[in-house]
Amino acid sequence: MIDTADFSKGKKLGIENKIFEIVDFQHNKTAMRKAVVWTKLKNLSDGSVIERTFKAGEKFPEPDYEEREVQFLYKSGDTFTFMSNDTFEQIELRKEQTGDTWKFLTENQTVKIVFFEEKPIGVDMAASVILKVIETDPSFKGDTVSGSGKPAKLETGITVSVPFFINEGELVKIDTRTEKYIERAK
Repeated sequence: MIDTADFSKGKKLGIENKIFEIVDFQHNKTAMRKAVVWTKLKNLSDGSVIERTFKAGEKFPEPDYEEREVQFLYKSGDTFTFMSNDTFEQIELRKEQTGDTWKFLTENQTVKIVFFEEKPIGVDMAASVILKVIETDPSFKGDTVSGSGKPAKLETGITVSVPFFINEGELVKIDTRTEKYIERAK
C-alpha cells in the first residue's frame, strides 16, 4: 500500500481500477483542520490530467503494472511503432497514449512502455533527452542578456527557448517534464 506520505513525482497509484502517475503534489495543513494532500494526477490509460485532494494518511493499492524496454522505430500519422528489445514484437501506440513524450521521440531511441493488465498504456521516458537543433537564429556578439533566449526548432519538430549562444547543428539537453532547455550537450 502507498501512503500519502510516500508521494513523489512519477510515483504510480491505483485509483478506481485505473493507473495514475503523480505529476505534482503538495502537502497542506491549515490551523484547526486535518492535513490534506493536493495532487495533479495523469491517467496513464488515456493521458488525461486531473486534480484530486486526499486526506493525509490515506492509503492506495500499488498498481499491478509492468515496464518493458523498447526501441522507437517510426511514426506513421498519429501511430507510434516500437519494438520489444526482448521478443522483437512490434507494439503500436496512439499519440494520446504517449502523452507528451511523443515530442521527444527519435528513431532507435530506447524508452520504456508501461503495461497495465497486459495492455500497453503509455511511454515512460528519461527525465532529459539530447536533441539536435535544426533551426534557430544566428548568434550575434553582445547577445548575452541574462534570462532571455531565442526559439530553436529541434529534430523532433518541437520548438524550445535556448540561450543566444546556441547555433544550428548543436546538441542540447532538454527536460522532458517541463520542455525546457537544461544545457548544451557534449
